[in-house]
Amino acid sequence: MKELNDFWDYITGADLWLAIAEAVYNVVLIVVVSMIIVRVGKKIIDRLFKNKQRGPFKITERRETTLKKLVQNMLTYTVYFAALIMILDNVFKLNVGALLAGAGVAGLAIGFGAQNLVRDIISGFFIIFEDQFSVGDYVITSNAEGTVEEIGIRTTKIVSWTGEQHVIPNGNITQVTNYSVHNGLAVVDINVPYESDIPAAERIIEEVIENLPGKYEEIVATPTIHGIQALETSHYVIRVIAETLPVYQWAGARIIRKEVKERLYKEGIEIPAPRLVMYTRHETPTALEGEGEQRRLREGDQE
Repeated sequence: MKELNDFWDYITGADLWLAIAEAVYNVVLIVVVSMIIVRVGKKIIDRLFKNKQRGPFKITERRETTLKKLVQNMLTYTVYFAALIMILDNVFKLNVGALLAGAGVAGLAIGFGAQNLVRDIISGFFIIFEDQFSVGDYVITSNAEGTVEEIGIRTTKIVSWTGEQHVIPNGNITQVTNYSVHNGLAVVDINVPYESDIPAAERIIEEVIENLPGKYEEIVATPTIHGIQALETSHYVIRVIAETLPVYQWAGARIIRKEVKERLYKEGIEIPAPRLVMYTRHETPTALEGEGEQRRLREGDQE
């Protein structure tokens, strides 16, 4: 009975609640200060990178965005890890040194199970160091295609053009196709019916494409005609190639198709329709041509 009374006095006494209040106050204070440090630190990092643009050593905007996000992430991890250590040491009175030593021993035991984590971190370092791709680049990697949203220490986030976000471990990124490094090429095949004269069709297309760089900033140089690409059933194919800004090769192709189609239609050159010639089992092509000629003559006599 005495133990129960002592326990009741302990939980209802002022000392316990004062200790709890002090611990909660310290935890809240550490968390709030950490949040303030992270927010202020991110603003300082933004300002440092802006000032870097006016310095003697300049970096590309792509690489600047990537490095800025990486430094901000490292700042966040460092500050919150330090806050956790302070809470364990000052609030809960735990021996952090012993915990870290034990964690080091345990780390040796679980190190073999963390091989993927180590591989992701090392791969992320080389992705950033070698500038394989940066934030804002349009890439294809690991069955994901889209714009790089963030490059972290362990993962990379890619947003597809339809809005899906792909989170890929850096260790799984073994091959990358980057569309944002060099200018692109828009390849457009234009179908022209056989009834149209080849030099006339090429002349019309030439008149259209020579004005495109001045009308559209996506096209950086005058497109070129590469001649007849193929001979199809009802038409021949003229290929046009244009140099565009990075990632704008698809937009450039759409622009060329629209402009060329409108001009050809005004000049009386329409889109070729599929053709189908049919023969009966017991008639030859010569016989069919003769019957067609006789039918046309009869129709002329009737008129």
